[in-house]
Amino acid sequence: MRVQDIMTKDVSSCNPETNAAAATEIMWNRNCGVLPIVEDDRGVIGVVTDRDLLIALGTSNRNAADLRVGEVMSKDLSMCAPGDNVRDALKTMAQQRLHRLPVVDKNGALKGILSLGDIALQADSDDLSEDLLTTMKAICNHQNQRVLAAA
Repeated sequence: MRVQDIMTKDVSSCNPETNAAAATEIMWNRNCGVLPIVEDDRGVIGVVTDRDLLIALGTSNRNAADLRVGEVMSKDLSMCAPGDNVRDALKTMAQQRLHRLPVVDKNGALKGILSLGDIALQADSDDLSEDLLTTMKAICNHQNQRVLAAA
């Protein structure tokens, strides 16, 4: 199965100058937890999650209208292409401990988002259950290690 077969194609995005208030409103209205950050001439240059915004606002003592997403976006990106095999995308998600991957074409243009939810909905029909479980364990194990290290 290919990424393009199950990815979410109708994806919202923003640019680095979008403020946290506007990004949060997009996430709320579109019921999503991540926004790819896109610059027209460079394609996808980062992502910002609802968690990124919450932590940035909670620790910076700044107004959401004054905080640009470009200041808090993740720039160390893992992405996949529409033609990639879903199992390969799952391996990337497990290795990088990610819940979602932006889907881009060869020029870096945003084509969609592949989420664990997208994959879970197809797991039984394409025997992806074991790969999905392995990915979830990798993500959860990392989160548990972080909690133990902080204790």
